[in-house]
Amino acid sequence: MLTKEQLQQITELKSVCEKEGGFELKLNEDMLETRDGKSKEDFFHYEEGRLVGFLGCYGFGNKIEMTGMVHPDYRRKGIFTTLFGEAVAEVKKREISTILLNAPSPSQSAKEFLKSIPCTFEVAEYQMKWEAGELHDELSVIIRPSMSREDFEVEIQLEVACFGFTEQEARSFNHRMKELNNEDMFIIEAEGQTAGKIRVSETNGEAWIYGFAVSPELQGKGIGRKALSKVVKMETGKGLPVFLEVEARNAHALKLYESCGFRSYHSQDYYKYLG
Repeated sequence: MLTKEQLQQITELKSVCEKEGGFELKLNEDMLETRDGKSKEDFFHYEEGRLVGFLGCYGFGNKIEMTGMVHPDYRRKGIFTTLFGEAVAEVKKREISTILLNAPSPSQSAKEFLKSIPCTFEVAEYQMKWEAGELHDELSVIIRPSMSREDFEVEIQLEVACFGFTEQEARSFNHRMKELNNEDMFIIEAEGQTAGKIRVSETNGEAWIYGFAVSPELQGKGIGRKALSKVVKMETGKGLPVFLEVEARNAHALKLYESCGFRSYHSQDYYKYLG
């Protein structure tokens, strides 16, 4: 578990790097704040008591995402290379099949580092913010808290059907999400039938939507648009801006989000480590 001091140091370093680079770093603050301490996931480099380098690992099933940063004044000294080496050595102790390195698309320093390691471009991801749009409150679609064992099983099957998880990976991931209890989990019902799921994380004055899925056999019926509209209405009613992420190659989801009033404002690139 990270201390408040460590979290503050990460936040301060992130601010410096983002200001210098003109981009946003995806550090998954909600996950940093809820580390369980069961494995080493965060790597630090200090100079004279000052945090100047950081790398965090984020597990999703059998996949690990890594992202990090080095203070502009301390680059080209091998700091990130060292942090990355430590992280890879730790990950190799676990049953992980894929390591993805995450970097803001405009980051030149990230591109230079990526040239030095065996990796290949995997996918681009857009961060989107809800700007404007008509929010409908359709009675045929209901959003309710996920509470029962049956709800949990539905979530597992949706992870498998919509996100490519194995059942074991889905169970492990969802158990951890429920243990951390830092996100609100909802079941989507359409005309009395369980149709999908969605998670909402409220942190730092923002609402982020994750794990949004509608059963494949029920897609194309407008259920996703109605469910998303309900969630946006719920969160904006609290005075929170609403954000989500979508892979650039997922044209169907991208079109859905844009039709609901979401607009892309930033992108992240993912590279698969081949070492």
